[in-house]
Amino acid sequence: MRLESITLRALEMPLQRPYLLAFGTVEAFDTILVEVRDEDGGVGYGEATVLTGYTAETPQAAWHTVTAAAQAMAGSNGETAKTGLVPLIAEHPFAATALVTAIEMLEGDARLTVERETAVPLLAIVNTTHEAELAPEIEARLAEGYRTLKIKVGFDAEADLARVRLIQRIVRGRAEVRLDGNQGYDRATACRFAAALDPEGIELLEQPCPAADWAAAVAVARVSAVPMMLDESIYGLAEIERAAELGAAAFIKLKLMKLGGLARLAEALARIRACGMTPVLGNGVAGELGCWMEACVARGEIDNAGEMNGFLKPRRGLFETPLRVEQGALVLAPGRPRFDPKALEAASRETVHIPRCAAG
Repeated sequence: MRLESITLRALEMPLQRPYLLAFGTVEAFDTILVEVRDEDGGVGYGEATVLTGYTAETPQAAWHTVTAAAQAMAGSNGETAKTGLVPLIAEHPFAATALVTAIEMLEGDARLTVERETAVPLLAIVNTTHEAELAPEIEARLAEGYRTLKIKVGFDAEADLARVRLIQRIVRGRAEVRLDGNQGYDRATACRFAAALDPEGIELLEQPCPAADWAAAVAVARVSAVPMMLDESIYGLAEIERAAELGAAAFIKLKLMKLGGLARLAEALARIRACGMTPVLGNGVAGELGCWMEACVARGEIDNAGEMNGFLKPRRGLFETPLRVEQGALVLAPGRPRFDPKALEAASRETVHIPRCAAG
């Protein structure tokens, strides 16, 4: 299987509403879409939605990396191209993942084969921070079938605690609550917040401190009233093993874009379990393709609510047939999704086509 051509698209995907994170507000997704074709007309796609904070990469740097790497691998076979991309993963994981997953799809990776309709449970994010709006939003999500709700914290610890307690009273055990600190607290604040939580109905507290501060992660885990989860601290097997050795987390969240491909994601999921921790999967800042791929992997692998809900945030999708959500679950239809050419054209800021001859 030889790569006959590679097409790269830099996409801008405005969101329906701003996505509020502790380290900034996201107004639009900066997405790189990779399309690879072989000499027989086969096609594969890969995606990277680059959010600095989830990765050290910037959208501009990732685009440059993807373009240079695609030019180097044009005309090579799939295995050779994937091997050549391995050195990129450590420093440019999002860029490398977009390229590797496109090749994996082109090769017919079994993890992306959907033979029968399958429902993958998702969580719902409670977006409002206004007290009067909490109950209506929560009741709406519960009525839609969601049984895990995600609450963003990491802003002001005392205000966050008050909001969490109010949410617990509103939910009344009808759903699990997943808290996400998005690296917003320092060590002392995170310890105070985590120790003061009422564990009733709270599934876990995710990444309250900066990703590189492992000492803080350990300190919070020791005093927390609820299980801890690491996300931004995790990029591969080394960090998974470090979390286990330090006792820094009971849960580990993975994002496909950080791992460098489907095969590496599957290996990381297995390592989490082997280390006695529980995996969580999914990216709330990803497009339809990335979320669809994560949901495909989650089938039979993950027994908690998936976080692959980023596809719900943009104003307009890119698939001919939009991904379907029913009763709080992403419903995978048989076959593979197809892109709408007009939607792709409308969202594209820049397009680069690289033929086989580009690499000589």
